[in-house]
Amino acid sequence: MVVQGCLQPEEEVVSVQTAEEPEEKVEWNSLVPEEGDGDWAVAQFGGEGEAGWKDGVMSMRRGVELTGMRWDGDLPTGPYEIRLEARKTLGDDFFCGLTVPVRGEEVCVTLIVGGWGGGTVGISSIDGMDASEGNGTTTFRNFERDQWYAIRMEVRENHLKAWIDDEEILSEDTTGRRIGLKAGMIDLCAPLGVASFQTDVELRGLEWRKLE
Repeated sequence: MVVQGCLQPEEEVVSVQTAEEPEEKVEWNSLVPEEGDGDWAVAQFGGEGEAGWKDGVMSMRRGVELTGMRWDGDLPTGPYEIRLEARKTLGDDFFCGLTVPVRGEEVCVTLIVGGWGGGTVGISSIDGMDASEGNGTTTFRNFERDQWYAIRMEVRENHLKAWIDDEEILSEDTTGRRIGLKAGMIDLCAPLGVASFQTDVELRGLEWRKLE
């Protein structure tokens, strides 16, 4: 039986868009000996404290001055970012002196966290001035003992950025500027290494990844 006057509504055509697949994320390269492709050597500063790895944690004991370790393996190539977690357990000076290559392995800088009495943060060195001399990257903050701090650094040929616990602490354009290590023994950590000054520290989760 046909019923007149009752037309069926046309079905609405629904356009379905396929969501774009998320871009593949660049994997992090571990710098932990049992996870990565490389190892660490104790920097022979003279008067350094004991340093080594156990269960994924690097421990460095306070020395007369510096205690540090240098990475012996494949190096990050710029641009890249590098991150770690660090804490001090004894002492009141810098508990993270992260030395990294910037313009190839011949030109390096050190990110100082907690230096010069425990509160100075910045890059050593820019235009011959270290983090304590107000070179444009210098900031100050308090760091508690036995508290882990997440430290991350972005390294580009002409720009350096760093964060502590996801708070940006410095962003410095280094175009046309002279960058390099503070004069002294810290070059024993180059091109990639970590150091502390008269402070017992622990570090973990060291890794880096390439940036576009």
